[in-house]
Amino acid sequence: MEMDVILQQLTGGFLRSLGIFVWTLVLSVPFGFVVCKGRMSKIKVVSVLVKIYIDIMRGTPLMLQLFAWYFAPPLIFGVQMPMQYRFIALVIGFTLNYAAYFAEIYRSGIQSMPIGQYEAAKILGYSKKQRFHKIILPQVIKRVLPAMTNEIITLVKDTSLAYAISYSELFAIAKQIAAAQTTVSVIFIAGVFYFVFNYIVSFVMGRIEKKLAYYH
Repeated sequence: MEMDVILQQLTGGFLRSLGIFVWTLVLSVPFGFVVCKGRMSKIKVVSVLVKIYIDIMRGTPLMLQLFAWYFAPPLIFGVQMPMQYRFIALVIGFTLNYAAYFAEIYRSGIQSMPIGQYEAAKILGYSKKQRFHKIILPQVIKRVLPAMTNEIITLVKDTSLAYAISYSELFAIAKQIAAAQTTVSVIFIAGVFYFVFNYIVSFVMGRIEKKLAYYH
């Protein structure tokens, strides 16, 4: 197989991996905040249920969760899922898994804020909602950004788990070509794709961190 054909196929796989990454990030970042609010809720039932959800997501392998989302609905409801459902199952699985991790990151950031910040905002006349959104949240974002960056980088690599349900992303295509051509060079080329992708993510997140470092 010609190298340009191989690169074309790998690029197609990379775009599929990129699709998983983008949709997961767009959905899990805000949903993680919702989960965080539920985890910190003063309503005991809500807090306990959300904690159970987080424990399940963090305590079981992501690959197992992807299997569950892909194979369970047809077995439970006895229906034939459309071809597009393979991608939908991936997005659901990745989103719910990463939202749990992001929720704990948010929670740690919020709980690390000194009580003086809340009291100062109250003295200035801010309402409870204003105190959180205008005073606390901007500082929390700065604090949790390094941990968020680590999770986002991990997400880039975890997109390779999509091969488990036969979705033709970058890693799956690299494996197929390597097996057909009996060569490992394609695997190294795929590794370059992942490395460049992660480098771009690290660079962008680094720029955001630098921009938010107001006092440095």
